[in-house]
Amino acid sequence: MDLFEDFHKMIEQGLKKISNSDKPDSLYDPVKYILDIGGKRVRPFLALMSCHSFNCNPKKALQAALSVELFHNFTLLHDDIMDSAITRRGKKTVHQKWNVNTGILSGDVMLIMAYQLLESYDSQVYYKLNKLLNQTAKQVCEGQQMDMDFESKSNIKFEEYVQMIKYKTAVLLACSLKMGAIIAEASENDQNNIYEFGINLGLAFQFQDDYLDTFGSQNKVGKKIGGDILENKKTVLFHAALLNSNKFQKIQLINLFNNKQLSSKARIDKVTSLYVDTNADKTSLKLVDSYTNKAIKSINQLSFEKKIKNNFINFSKKLMNREL
Repeated sequence: MDLFEDFHKMIEQGLKKISNSDKPDSLYDPVKYILDIGGKRVRPFLALMSCHSFNCNPKKALQAALSVELFHNFTLLHDDIMDSAITRRGKKTVHQKWNVNTGILSGDVMLIMAYQLLESYDSQVYYKLNKLLNQTAKQVCEGQQMDMDFESKSNIKFEEYVQMIKYKTAVLLACSLKMGAIIAEASENDQNNIYEFGINLGLAFQFQDDYLDTFGSQNKVGKKIGGDILENKKTVLFHAALLNSNKFQKIQLINLFNNKQLSSKARIDKVTSLYVDTNADKTSLKLVDSYTNKAIKSINQLSFEKKIKNNFINFSKKLMNREL
């Protein structure tokens, strides 16, 4: 059985049924649009995979899987508005195709629909899923605010950055996994370990994403290289450069991030050169490996058999190699 193919079909069929008959079209057409332009569906896949791995029919986790995918896409709609983004997955963003007000309202209704999907579970399971999604949603908002705050600050500690990406990215991966475990009635210990797997995998993925934004190829990353530098994002590369730099390099790096007069190309070239000179690129890749290993350690502490553990380990490697 090809888990990825089978689960992908379940997810896509489930998403197609959502909002197909809801009115008005002006509210729900943007919802269909953002869902139709694709994505890796990593979060709903993890919910199904988690449920299946604890010897439970993955179909029981489908509504929760669709819930986290709707919530994820809701955050993308609002993020695109806040970032004034023009494209998403190679297509016009919702607020560009329609308008900002439509983007806000369609995002809002996706959030409501995400919670409605959990209503299909019995009261005990619903309570646990709803509580987890509430906690996750709050943390995602906190992470987004921290990310915006950090753009105008130069004295951000590495620990603060890790907390920000944990909330903005990792907690939703962890939530997806734990939802599957809750539905499968896994032990509390297994629920906690699979959640920790999600946190560490999410952090490793984000560190790698930071690295690829500067040192990757546009085809592989799917966005313009150097965007984080132009947006003053204090990524793992920035923190690694500060940590490894001498006094002159540190001043130079901070000045480059505060310099609004340099051309985009010159700014990207100079910062990238500093990242290489301070070995920030190598340090960042070591952190990717470190957090990937932490994720695998959490998997090895789970109660299911080795074959299933290997499924998660192989999934992690494919995700980190951008093969999904």
